[in-house]
Formats: sequence, C-alpha cells, structure tokens
Amino acid sequence: MRYSNIFKMQFIMVALMVFGTGCNKDFFDKQPLDAISDGTFWETETDANLALTGCYRIVPQWGGEDFWTSRGLLFLDLAGGNGGEKERWPQGLTDGTLNSSYWVVSSYWNNSYKKIASCNNFLDHIGNVKMDEAKKAVMIGEARTLRAYEFFNLALYWGDVPLPKTTLKIEEANTISRSPKAEVWAFAEKELSESAAVLPAESAKGRITKGAALAILGRLQMAEKKWSDAAASYKKIIDLDVYIIDPAYEQLFWEVKEDSKEMILATQYQIDVFPNVNLQFLFPTMSGGWHQYSPYNNLVKVYECTDGKTIDESPLYDPNNPYENRDPRLDATIFIPGRTVFKGRTYDSRPGLGDPGDAFNAFNFSGYLIKKGCDANFSGNMMNSGVNVPIIRYSEVLLSYLESMLESGAAIDQALLDQTINKVRGRAEVHMPAVTETNKDKLRVILRRERRVELAFEGPRYFDILRWGIASDELTDVTFTGLKLTNDAANYTTYPVDADGYYKWEVKHFKKGINELWPIPLVEMQVNKNLTQNTGY
Repeated sequence: MRYSNIFKMQFIMVALMVFGTGCNKDFFDKQPLDAISDGTFWETETDANLALTGCYRIVPQWGGEDFWTSRGLLFLDLAGGNGGEKERWPQGLTDGTLNSSYWVVSSYWNNSYKKIASCNNFLDHIGNVKMDEAKKAVMIGEARTLRAYEFFNLALYWGDVPLPKTTLKIEEANTISRSPKAEVWAFAEKELSESAAVLPAESAKGRITKGAALAILGRLQMAEKKWSDAAASYKKIIDLDVYIIDPAYEQLFWEVKEDSKEMILATQYQIDVFPNVNLQFLFPTMSGGWHQYSPYNNLVKVYECTDGKTIDESPLYDPNNPYENRDPRLDATIFIPGRTVFKGRTYDSRPGLGDPGDAFNAFNFSGYLIKKGCDANFSGNMMNSGVNVPIIRYSEVLLSYLESMLESGAAIDQALLDQTINKVRGRAEVHMPAVTETNKDKLRVILRRERRVELAFEGPRYFDILRWGIASDELTDVTFTGLKLTNDAANYTTYPVDADGYYKWEVKHFKKGINELWPIPLVEMQVNKNLTQNTGY
C-alpha cells in the first residue's frame, strides 16, 4: 500500500536523529530505529535539541529542490526571468510546458512537507520534555517559524494547500483536503507573529532569530498587500539594531563573509555532513566547474551606469562597449565574456575566441555565467563546500521597508530614502549614486530595479513578479537573449541576434491565468482523491 508523502514524512525525524548523531552508542541504546519512542526519547533538553536540529536539516542537494537549498533558491530566480540552465529544469516552471508530473514541482512540494512533518512531530512532543521553560519557548518559536516559512511558500506557489498542524495518521493523510490560501497564510502569520515575540534578537549561528521570523512575516504581509503591517514588521527589524549593510558585496556570498552582520537567515552547510555542491555547477569549465547556469542579457541590461542612470538614459553607456561604466554589482554577479578575470584567467565564451570548455553553445548556453558565489580563492572540492547560502539579508529588509512604506501611502522623503535604498546602494564596494526621486510612480520603478540587481540569483525574483502581478508581462512571449555577438547585427548571420547584436537564446510562453500557480503533483492526487487540481492542469 502506498501512502501520501505528507504522511510518510512524519517518520523523517527518525532518520534525521540517526544521521545527526553518527555512531554515538548511548543514542542507539536509548532510541529505537524503527519509530520515535514517546516513552524514552522525549525526556531531556539534549533530546529536544537533537529533534530541533532535525527540523532545520535540509534535504541532500541531489534529493530535489526546496525553499532552503542553494539550488532550490537559484531555480526560483532563474524561473523568474533572470536566466536559464543547461537541462532547462527551471525553465519548465515558466516556459508554458509546466504539468503535474514535473519533478521540480514535486520536489518543492515533497521537501516542504518533509520539513513541516518534522516540525509537527517536534511540536507534538516538546511539551513532554523536562527543561527550562524559557529555553523551551524559544525552541518552540524556532520550529513554528520553520513550519510557517514552508506554509507561506506552499500557498504562494500552489494557492490552496493541505494545512496539517499535527502529525497525521494514515487515514488522515490519505484524505486531507486543501485549505484556502487565505487560511494557510493567516495561520502562518499568527505563527510568525507569536514566535517573533519570544525569539531572541541574537542566537547561535544558524538558528532562527527574532529578525528572521519578522523578515519572513514581512514577506508574507507584502504578498498579502498588508503594506502597513509589513512596514511595521520591517521597522521592528531595523530597530533591533543588530544588522548592518556590509561594506563588501561580492565577498558576502563567499565563506569568508558568511558570518556578516548583514545575514538574517542563511542555509547552513558543512563539509562532509551537509555539503554545498553548487560551486561545481557555478564555476566555469576553465576552473573545473560545469558552467551549468546562464544569466539572460535581459537581466544584464537592468544594471545602471555609474551615474545612476539606466543604459537608455546615461551618456556613459556605449552600445559597442556595453559593460563599461556599469554598476559594480554587474561584474560581481556575472561572468562577462572577454572581461571577467577569474583565478588568473580571462573568461571567454565568444564563438572562435572562448576557452574550449566554455565555448559558446547555441543550444544550452547564453554565454554569460553566474559569478555571485564564486570565490576565486576556493581550492577545495566543489562538490563538498561548507559555504552558507543567504536566504534573507538586511539589504532586502531595507528595500522591503521602503516598498511597504511607499505602497501603504506613507510620505516619502529624502530621509527615508537615505535610511533604506541609499544605504544599500551606498555600501563601500558598490557606491552607486543616491536616489533622490520621491514621486511614488517613478520611485516604484527604481525600487523594483534595485531589488532585481541587489538580490539577483538569491531567490526573491519569482516571488517579486508574482506578488507584483507582472509574471505574465515578464515571461509571456518574451525573447531572452545572451551575450553580445556582433556590433553589426544587420550583416551578422552566424547565430540569430536581436537588433543590438545579442544572441537570441530562447522564448518563454508563460500561460497567463494558469502558470501563476503550480500544479498539485500528480502522484499526490493519485493517492489522495480529496486533492483537487489547479485550473489549467
């Protein structure tokens, strides 16, 4: 007999505890391997800490995508129109081919419910543990926040979803229905608000803090368009006076800066235990990587010139030398053919000029590569890195606070701009001109551009275009281009190029009114006949 994945995941805590304790003989003497023993396990603070660690544990990188792993977060950014990938996995979310059998969608669904099941199991039993009640309250707040983060994302991408709040029995799991999106989000909002009230402002590395719970709450409230509430949540983070805008930018995504005070929530990786394999996918072939992901030129064009004007407005922009005089974050984020020097070698993918391994391939390569996260000083195993991956940084909080204030109807003045967007743009390594625009319609355009540039390849892009209601505008019948192949587009015939000489890589056919939500995985519907499907699938 086959059971729903929602039910099966209630047993995940057993495996997590076993793997998390290695060969500790006392553990195996105390804990049976085929079930969680209510009578012997949930007794001490050590037990509670071990179980809570299981709630944090991420899926293996090869175990599919989720809303915590480096690749799962990156896929969301690529699907949102920032780039593509060789096997076209993220593209399948938004290119018009999405269906209920697509493994990427099933992975996000299954791994979300794994974490929810672990959290439910923890919350079902933590009351039995004899320990300091204040510590217990914090641990409960952490588990509730982790669970709320999953419910928030599930409802964002699927709409109505099952809302299990406790460990399910077989018959419950195989008959559970979808709860309305509003109900799921209301539950998550309550969980986050109450958890933030008890969580500490600072905690052990990698643990959920007050700032993390409030930042997730802020995202949820922005998605709900509760702008005043979102502004209040973000203001609480600012008032904690815990976080900063780090002077560095490029190094923020290297191991050397993973403990920066800019990090609010990050996925924790550890060599040999929970390795980050994504460097293997990111690095260019000339440096031993697979150059798996390719940014679109549609993103490259968004980066302003150093005078703070767009490439359509700035006198500094030279279409024949398009990468000169641009926002420093462009060079920190993207490998540019013939320009980027990495580990002592110039990256190049231009036809006839490129390194053989990185040579331009018209089928699955835009010519650009993602540079964010690539540390030229890294010399270890790229499949076994310990570098953490940020989920929420303080820069996002400042930009979100400004957006929430703007959309709430609050007055916008220079002081507010200087406290938010200009702090982000003004970090020492970026040093872009300050924004002075206070007209709300014009500022909205600037702010959305700033979010795309600052947070590129960190995950929020798809979230942003969905909540802004512009996903179909950004992804429907849009030609996505790659590297510049010629300055003489009219007479160039080797590869298809646009009027400016950029390679025409692929076209998306996002289905408006359908693809804003993902399909419920077919395998889940085959087990549970009470699950209904989203429109169009």
